[in-house]
Amino acid sequence: MATVVGFIDIGTNSVRLLVARIETNGAYATITQQKEVVRLGERSFADKRLQPAAMDRAVLVCRHFAELSRLYGAEKIVAVATSATRDARNQAEFTERVRREAGFEVRVISGKEEARLIYRGAVRNLELGSHQAVFIDIGGGSTELTIGDQHQHLFMDSLSLGAIRLTGIFADTIDFGGSLTPAEYKQLRQYVRYSASHTVHQALEHRIDAAFGTSGTILTLAAIAQRTRSETGAGEGLLTFADLKRVAALLCSVGLAERQSIPGLSADRADIIIAGAAILHELMRDLAVREIQALPENGLREGLLVDYLESTGLGTSASGLSVRERSVLQLGRACRFDESHGYSVARFAELLFDSAGDANLHQLGPHERELLRYAALLHDIGTFLSYSSHHRHSYYLIKNADLLGFDQADTTLIATTALFHRKGAPNARQPEFAALDTTSRSIVRMLSALLRLAESLDRSRSETVTDARLVSAPDGHLVLDLTADSDAQLELWGLENRGKAIEKAFGRRIEVRLTQSADLNASAPPVS
Repeated sequence: MATVVGFIDIGTNSVRLLVARIETNGAYATITQQKEVVRLGERSFADKRLQPAAMDRAVLVCRHFAELSRLYGAEKIVAVATSATRDARNQAEFTERVRREAGFEVRVISGKEEARLIYRGAVRNLELGSHQAVFIDIGGGSTELTIGDQHQHLFMDSLSLGAIRLTGIFADTIDFGGSLTPAEYKQLRQYVRYSASHTVHQALEHRIDAAFGTSGTILTLAAIAQRTRSETGAGEGLLTFADLKRVAALLCSVGLAERQSIPGLSADRADIIIAGAAILHELMRDLAVREIQALPENGLREGLLVDYLESTGLGTSASGLSVRERSVLQLGRACRFDESHGYSVARFAELLFDSAGDANLHQLGPHERELLRYAALLHDIGTFLSYSSHHRHSYYLIKNADLLGFDQADTTLIATTALFHRKGAPNARQPEFAALDTTSRSIVRMLSALLRLAESLDRSRSETVTDARLVSAPDGHLVLDLTADSDAQLELWGLENRGKAIEKAFGRRIEVRLTQSADLNASAPPVS
C-alpha cells in the first residue's frame, strides 16, 4: 500500500512543502509542492535571536502546510530547519511552538547536513556520467557548496553567507532601497571573497566539469538574464558569468521600486537579490565557473525525500551502509580509533539496551538504540588527542564534527553519552549535562550507564565475553548474565570498579552471573 509523506524545509527566507505518494517498490509521485516567503531570519543574525513576528509568520505557514499534508493523506511529516534557526539562541522556543501549534517535530540540521541533502535532491534527476559537478545553493542565511559525481559527494561546505544575512550585515552602510554604486557592489563582493576564501581553496582541489544552482536566488538571476537578454540562444535556466555581471549591473542601477518591476524578479525578493548576486558572482569567479544551470525544485526538501526512501529501505546507498553509519565511521577512522573495540562495545550496548527494556529499566525505542550504537562506536575517539581526558575530547570531536544524517539534537545526545562513558556519572553540576532539557537528561543517564557497562565487557580487547543480558530477578535486583569463552577477570574487575555508578543509574543492585564454556557453573559476586 502506498504511503503519503509531507516534507517541510523551514529556511531563512521561505518555508517549502513537498507532499509525495511513495509506493512499496520505492517509486514515488509528487502530489503537491508549495512555498511561502516568511523571512524567518529577518533581523535575526545580529543578536542571534528569531524575532517574534517572524516566528509567528513561520508557525502560521507550518500549521497550514501540516493541515494541507494531512488533507492529502500524509501519515508522517518530515521537517528540518536550517540557517536562521540553527544560529538562533531561541531555537528551542521556535521548534516547540511548531510542535505544539503545527503538530510536527522539527530537526535543526547543520550546514554540512544541509549541503548533503541539497546535493542528494539535486543529483537524483541528473545524468552526470563521468563528470563531476559543483552544486551551489544560496539561501537566506547560508550558502551550501558541494562537489560530487552521480553517486557520491567529494567535498561539501556551508558558508555563513546568505542573501538576507549579507543584506543585514551591510544595512547600515548601504541603502538597498536605492540604487547601488559600483563601489558599494564591490564591497559586497569583497566581503564574500574573504568569507569564502578557505572553502574555495579546498573546492579547487577537485575537478569541476559542470555547475548547478538549486536555490531561488539562482533561479531568479537566471530568469532575469533570460528575460532581459537582447539575443537568444542560451538554454532555459542557464546563467553565464557574463550574463550574471550584466544582471548585477542592472539590479544595482535602479532603486527598489524599479527593481521590483524587472522581468523575472518577484517583488518579495527584490530587496535581497543584489546580495545574492554578489555571492554567486564571487563563487563563479573564484571557482572559474563560466556558466551555471539552475535546477527548479531540486533542493533540500527533495533530498529529504531521497533520504527517507533510503532510511525506510525503499532506496539504496552505494556502500550498503546508511548515511549515518558512513559518517560515524569516517569520523572514527579520521581519529584512528580502535574499530574492532568500537564494534564490540556497540554490540554489547545493543544487547544491554534490548534486555534492559525487557527488564523494564527504560521505555526507550529504536531511535535511542541507534544513538547508543553510534556513541559506543565513537566513545574512545578522544584518545587521538589525549588518553587522560579522552572522554572530554570525544565529546568535543563528536559535537563539532558535523556528522551527516543527524540533526543537532541527535549529535548532542551521542556526544554527551560518550562523555559519560567513564569518570563521573551525569549530574546537573556538569555544564554539558545541565544544558540538556529534561527528556534528554533522562535519555543520557540511561544510555551512558549502558555504555559504561558495555565498555567494561571488552576491557581486555580480546572479545572474551561473547554474550551479555540484563535480567530482573524475582526479588527485584538485576542480574547481569555473561557468557565468556575464557577467563574474563579484567572484565569483572572493570564491572566491580564501575558498579556503584551503574547501580545508581539503574536504581537497583546488580549481581553478575558468569558462564564460561570451560566451567558452566562459574559465577561472580555482585558488582558492588
